[in-house]
Amino acid sequence: MFITFEGIDGCGKSTQLRLLGEYLKEKGFDVLSLREPGGLPLSEKVREILLTSEEKIHPITELLLFEASRSHLVNNTIVPELKAGKAILCDRFFDSTTVYQGYGRGLDLELIHNLNDMATLGITPDLTFFLDLDYEQAMQRCGKREKDRIEQSGRAFYDKLIAGFRELSERFPERIVRISTNDEIENVHGKIVQTVNSKFNIK
Repeated sequence: MFITFEGIDGCGKSTQLRLLGEYLKEKGFDVLSLREPGGLPLSEKVREILLTSEEKIHPITELLLFEASRSHLVNNTIVPELKAGKAILCDRFFDSTTVYQGYGRGLDLELIHNLNDMATLGITPDLTFFLDLDYEQAMQRCGKREKDRIEQSGRAFYDKLIAGFRELSERFPERIVRISTNDEIENVHGKIVQTVNSKFNIK
C-alpha cells in the first residue's frame, strides 16, 4: 500500500496523513510515514537547500534537486519497505513536482514526466489524496509563521498550483481523489478513511 497526499501548503496534508497512519495502525498495518523532499539524511539536506537557501535557484536546478532527493528516497526506503509489506504514507511525491515545477515554474511537462519516471523507478502511488483549498484559506492556516523560499513565490504562482492539481485530479481520477479541506478535520478524515477502506477492502 502506497498512499500520497498532495496540495498547496496549509491544506492539511500533514494532519490528514498522521490521522490516516493512526487509523491504519489500529487496523494492524505496519505504517511508515515519509515526506518529500526528505525522509533520509541526504534527502533532508536537499530539503534544507530547497526551502531555506538565500541563493537564487534556477527552475531547472530546483527540478533536479527534487528528483535527486526523490531517487535517493525511492531506492533506499520506498522500494525495500514496500517489498517488506509496509503501508507507506508520503507527504508529497511526483505530482508535486509536476505541479510546482511544471504548472508553477513553467518547465516542460514531458521533461518532468520523464525525470519523475526515472527517479521513481516507475513506481506510482496506489492512491493519492489531493486536499483542495483555496489560496486565502491556506494562507490563513499558515498564519504568521516564516515562509520558506517556495512559499514566498506569491499569489499568482499559487493560483497556477491549484489549477495544476485540479487538472491532474481530472486527468487521473482512478488514482487521485480530490477532497475539499474547507471542512472540519474529522469530516475530511472520514472521507479519506472511507476511500481507503473501499480501495483496499479494509473492514
